[in-house]
Amino acid sequence: MDPVTPAALLRASPLPPLETRILLTHVLGWRHTQLITRGDDALDSTVVERYRALEARRIAGEPVAQLVGGREFFGLDFEVTPDVLIPRPETELLVETALAALENIARPRVLDLGTGTGAIAVAIASMRPDAQVWALDRSAEALAVAARNAARLLDTQRPGGALELQQSDWYGSLDTALRFNVIVSNPPYIASGDPHLSEGDLRFEPRGALTDEADGLSAIRKIIAGAPTRLAANGVLWIEHGYDQAEAVRALLSAQGFAQVRSEHDLAGIERISGGEWPG
Repeated sequence: MDPVTPAALLRASPLPPLETRILLTHVLGWRHTQLITRGDDALDSTVVERYRALEARRIAGEPVAQLVGGREFFGLDFEVTPDVLIPRPETELLVETALAALENIARPRVLDLGTGTGAIAVAIASMRPDAQVWALDRSAEALAVAARNAARLLDTQRPGGALELQQSDWYGSLDTALRFNVIVSNPPYIASGDPHLSEGDLRFEPRGALTDEADGLSAIRKIIAGAPTRLAANGVLWIEHGYDQAEAVRALLSAQGFAQVRSEHDLAGIERISGGEWPG
């Protein structure tokens, strides 16, 4: 029998080539370039079995990020488990917009509601070492993942200090005296009856991080309603939402009294986030 090689596995896999390469490099502990330079190396049977087990799980629908235990976001490698939402490229827009709002503020305070992996909070904290960043989630399991990501990815000597992690149902556990320059959130915004919840990667992600089990706007309403008493004067709130929710979210922000309400488009041209400034 001919030896099994990385090149042979790549040719034979029914998965998209990128997914096959990600799984192979994970199992082998190689860099992507080594799949080229060592593509004809004979592989140990136990390694081949480990790869084929992961391949079978991916064919069955499990997300690649969960299979390899990580996902890159904003240039950082985040740990991912089934307890947290997988960070997605479109959410980087939320980080970029928050950073722009902080540009001229020294030692700003930032609040991330529903932090999950901690991706948004950690990305902001990594780019703004002077920022004090709070990250809240109602899930203890998610907070444990966020804590590990923060410990691994953030400088322990950063001027803004360690990430402040708290278990909380939205603003519930926060000190009422705290005021923030920026509040960001990627809340559950998929409506309960949306068929996407039973398709693709979403089947394997925590349902509570995806849907409010209502119309998709109930969590957003709570975040907007609670923001005025948590924002500093001229502080801003930015929320990620569904592809068809921008108009509704803008209306909620305007009705609450936010100024300069607008939405921002992601790279696919979708109105992905909406926000506004609190006049104070």
